[in-house]
Amino acid sequence: MQRWFDRSFPSDLSPSIFPNIIERLRGTPARLEERLHNLPQSVLTKRWENSWSIQENAGHLSDLEPLWMARVRDLQAGKTELTVADLTNQVTWERNHNDAPLEAILRSFRTARGTLVGELETAEPSLLERSARHPRLGTPMRLIDLAFFVAEHDDHHLARITIVHLLLCRDTGRGAQ
Repeated sequence: MQRWFDRSFPSDLSPSIFPNIIERLRGTPARLEERLHNLPQSVLTKRWENSWSIQENAGHLSDLEPLWMARVRDLQAGKTELTVADLTNQVTWERNHNDAPLEAILRSFRTARGTLVGELETAEPSLLERSARHPRLGTPMRLIDLAFFVAEHDDHHLARITIVHLLLCRDTGRGAQ
């Protein structure tokens, strides 16, 4: 699987697909819940090698919602550069998601994502063309590009969850649950 920081992203997305991207974002909490609902706690919280556990990946999605909202606010305010992310993901490491109830993580993510989707759905048409520089990528990012970036990040972590689950099952000799 390609590392997240090795990815590049298009900057020429047509505004006509903005509703499609919003639907991807709206659906992530349900996809995450569906993916995790039958997994035992021992599988949810077990790390494979140096990677986050399944539950830590889920927590990370929730942890980044304030960043996504800050970047929407940056575009709304006409800033020239988007809020910088903590590339060490210190919040996710410090939150001890493996000690939290999965239901609380999922509820927090669903609530925060609903707020983000609401902001995207009610964005002024003029905001769709405004851009700001993404600090890590060094490229201009419009609201549609940001939404696509977030949707891709969601899918990256859903795929990571699948990989960790498959590797744990392989290592324990159990089939995927």
